[in-house]
Amino acid sequence: MKRVLVFLSLLAFWSATAPAAGDELAALRATLQQRLPRVSLDGLRPSKTVPGWYELEHGMQLLFISGDGKHLFLGDLIDLETQRNLSEAWREQYARDRIEAVGEENMIVIGPKRAKRTITVFTDVDCPYCAKLHLEVPELNRHGVKVRYLMFPRAGLQSETYRKSVAVWCAADRVEAVGAVKAGRRIEMKTCANPVERHYKLGLELQVSGTPTIFFDDGRMVGGYVPSNRLLAMLDLKPLETSDAR
Repeated sequence: MKRVLVFLSLLAFWSATAPAAGDELAALRATLQQRLPRVSLDGLRPSKTVPGWYELEHGMQLLFISGDGKHLFLGDLIDLETQRNLSEAWREQYARDRIEAVGEENMIVIGPKRAKRTITVFTDVDCPYCAKLHLEVPELNRHGVKVRYLMFPRAGLQSETYRKSVAVWCAADRVEAVGAVKAGRRIEMKTCANPVERHYKLGLELQVSGTPTIFFDDGRMVGGYVPSNRLLAMLDLKPLETSDAR
């Protein structure tokens, strides 16, 4: 917390001495092109959160940059009045927007059309914990949770897992096929136009490092296998029963 207070104190000083944002944007962009040559500056804009500073989206990070281009803040920004992590809220919104941009027509969707809540799972068809989570899907569906799969072959785009993922997508019944592969059964290794590479690259962008990785419909991320009773409690759909805790 001391680091946050020091940072906010520096912000107050720099903001008071910084020139008007409209006059300095072009100069700031020119300065940053030299100091951050590998970073796209397309989204550089005045910050609404930190007056006198600028913000720039860089993957899953929101960078805050002083108007003179001398200082860059990399880390979580905390609103001390509300105790809210503003950076975390931004990351959740970013993840939600990027996932929704994929479109359900490019996902494997299991569950009710009028769902109470939705989770999106980056899954690896050869991952045992993904297979374990798949067994929880009927219970999640029964409580009104829609489950959407995005393929994330951890071994990469040249792997056998990638080829299995493509075959699942190209199957006549994708839901049946993904369940079969997760259960260790063979399916026909078809190929067709598919979004698997897009899924994989989005997972990397959202810093998915293992599977399953679950994103709630509010953007929160949970890594690893979580049993259905806990997921339902986290989604405010069912109280967590202590006797079922695992």
